[in-house]
Amino acid sequence: MGSTIIRRAVGQDAERLTALVQGADAYRGTYASIISDYRVTADYIARHQVFVAVDTDGRVLGFYALVLDPAELDLIFVADEAQGRGIGRLLVAHMIEQAGHAGLGDVRVVSHPPAEKFYRRLGAERVGAVAPSPPKVAWERPELRFVIGR
Repeated sequence: MGSTIIRRAVGQDAERLTALVQGADAYRGTYASIISDYRVTADYIARHQVFVAVDTDGRVLGFYALVLDPAELDLIFVADEAQGRGIGRLLVAHMIEQAGHAGLGDVRVVSHPPAEKFYRRLGAERVGAVAPSPPKVAWERPELRFVIGR
């Protein structure tokens, strides 16, 4: 896979990031409704701290979006073919670094239920749950927090 570079996303990345979200196997079946019409837009990229992991050939391996106010890891996706290679861990470490530079004390994560263990392995603490909001989200979602500066 070669080296991975994390860079700030630009508006021209919006289509590729949307394709990554829409193609995520983790959101098939039960969880499909939450991303069915989701789009990452150039405006979203301009308003938030969006970073993309790419390989040396420029292929998108994953990305995350950190919202600063209120502090939340709004999105994090790793391409299906890049999973299991440490890209998610790299993105979370980068997000924590960026949150620290921004002076944040903690970062909230409302997790996709199957991803809770991933976040907890990386140091997030479960602080509660977010109730379903049908019809789009018919299941409870774990709420976690990364404490910054530990």
